[in-house]
Amino acid sequence: MPHCIKSLNSTILPYIPPFLFSIHPNTHTERNPTKEFLSADIHLWFSEMAELDMTSPLLSSPSSYQPQTVLTVYDDQDYEPSNLQSSLPTTILHQNHNHGRTHNENGHHSSPNPYEFLRSGGFSVPASTTVDPFRNETPFISGIYEVIKIVLCLPIALARLVLFGASLVVGYMATKVALAGWRDKQNPMPKWRCRLMWVTRVCARFILFSFGYHWIRRKGKPAPREIAPVVVSNHVSYIEPIFYFYELFPTIVASESHDSIPFVGTIIRAMQVIYVNRFSPTSRKNAVNEIKRRASCNVFPRVLLFPEGTTTNGKALISFQLGAFIAGHPIQPIIVRYPHVHFDQSWGFISLPKLMFRMFTQFHNFMEVEYLPLIMPSDHQKQNAVRFAERTGRAMASALNVVQTSHSYGDLMLLMKAAQLQQDKPWSYMVEMARIESLYHISSLEAVDFLDKFLSMNSDPSGCVKPHDFLRVLQLKACTLSEEIFGFLDVEKNGSITFKQFLFGSAHVLKLPLFRQACELAFAECDTDGDNFCTKKELADVLRHTFRELDDDEVQGLFNLFDTDNDGRISRDDFFYCLRKNPLVIAIFSPRLLRKNLSKAGDKMLDDIV
Repeated sequence: MPHCIKSLNSTILPYIPPFLFSIHPNTHTERNPTKEFLSADIHLWFSEMAELDMTSPLLSSPSSYQPQTVLTVYDDQDYEPSNLQSSLPTTILHQNHNHGRTHNENGHHSSPNPYEFLRSGGFSVPASTTVDPFRNETPFISGIYEVIKIVLCLPIALARLVLFGASLVVGYMATKVALAGWRDKQNPMPKWRCRLMWVTRVCARFILFSFGYHWIRRKGKPAPREIAPVVVSNHVSYIEPIFYFYELFPTIVASESHDSIPFVGTIIRAMQVIYVNRFSPTSRKNAVNEIKRRASCNVFPRVLLFPEGTTTNGKALISFQLGAFIAGHPIQPIIVRYPHVHFDQSWGFISLPKLMFRMFTQFHNFMEVEYLPLIMPSDHQKQNAVRFAERTGRAMASALNVVQTSHSYGDLMLLMKAAQLQQDKPWSYMVEMARIESLYHISSLEAVDFLDKFLSMNSDPSGCVKPHDFLRVLQLKACTLSEEIFGFLDVEKNGSITFKQFLFGSAHVLKLPLFRQACELAFAECDTDGDNFCTKKELADVLRHTFRELDDDEVQGLFNLFDTDNDGRISRDDFFYCLRKNPLVIAIFSPRLLRKNLSKAGDKMLDDIV
């Protein structure tokens, strides 16, 4: 026996209670099988320990987890096994977003899946990040120091305002002269016009000075345009475009709405801006082609993009748009920091006039600009813009010492919508839209529509909706199927749902491959006379297969939900529009679709569905 085991034996044995052994020392007792069993186990343990060295693990690896099958048991005769087709799934696996396991593993009870007839296996809701990339940390003036500083700086603020206005006017006039008579916007600006723009660039530096940026710390240098035709930067405030206009005079990619801003619209036109409408696929495609064209030609200025697509508070990077990376050109990332103690300079969820006033009333505002090393795309990344964007994002996040989240401009739209409707916690309605878009191809505008629907359910101060409000808005009668629809969304099984659960669940159902076919067949079931319209009576006849006791008011509520143009009848377009806006409602037609006799129907779509 090794020395360590001998020592362990001599150290532990005196402290083991004597009753664990079959025969107590110095005592004669009757034989006890239990005591003998324990004694044998202890001696066996020491004998096994004697065969181990100090590097051997004391505990063996646990056996691999064996998932359990959850059987769905229906209590309604509409869901009798004889009515279900053998191809339907019989397990429900709602995955817990915190641990990636089924809810059964975490103590939650799985509820029946009302969308099994669409071959839905359930959905998972990713955990929400604790980072809010849009919140300004100092939206209000607080503290004696800030109050005293603002009072002392008020006369200085007036002088700064005069300098700002004068610089803007002079720069605007110089730009008008430089642009006068220039019609060929498809080619680079002539050299003599670019020289005139130096007046505007100097005015831009005076504007930065008026905002309190008396000196700006730089680290690194911009690479030559021939080497790095594309530069990307994080976007924290309206200050960065002014700085880059002065420092680099690049071509920028900007929203079409910027062209109508007084003074500013004229100045950015001199930068040969590439306009893009973020909600138009055609506009985005044209912008990408223009980026490729200009980046490939050295006579054009370098192209500057803010791949986040909006401003953040600088505490995190949000998801990148791919426009800068599709061309596959080398990219130089630039990061901007605004060190501060009392005043957060980020243009987060704060109004522009308030932010400008706070900047004017500071002794000095700090700004740091760092030019990062060039990022050369690999051959694979030239073909895969997503990988190239991820690599660039990691480099910038590492240099900033922040995380990169899946938020996007769509989250800012949701935040502004919730704030506009005076929700107590508007930030709780952000869902990291980039993940939604990649998983379900749901646009930001569609997400805002779902938020409108969710907020009409009268969510509580914590942003949660209870079952009765959910059923009221969707015009669903309280019954087993309605409870299953709500339970399908309530992945945490706490009796309420959040907007994130509502959006993920609705998007999951909407994007199921069989969803549209189910809508087609459901309308065919309602349109019994084949006139491409559904009357109230026809709808009631179909719904009574789902809801046993449906009164006229309840039928009228569902009819009004589908009659989107309020003309007293449900057209095919009305029917499909309603289900696109309320995809969860498709479940109310499942009993009729499942009960239909397939051999007589002869409908291949129904055969595909069930």
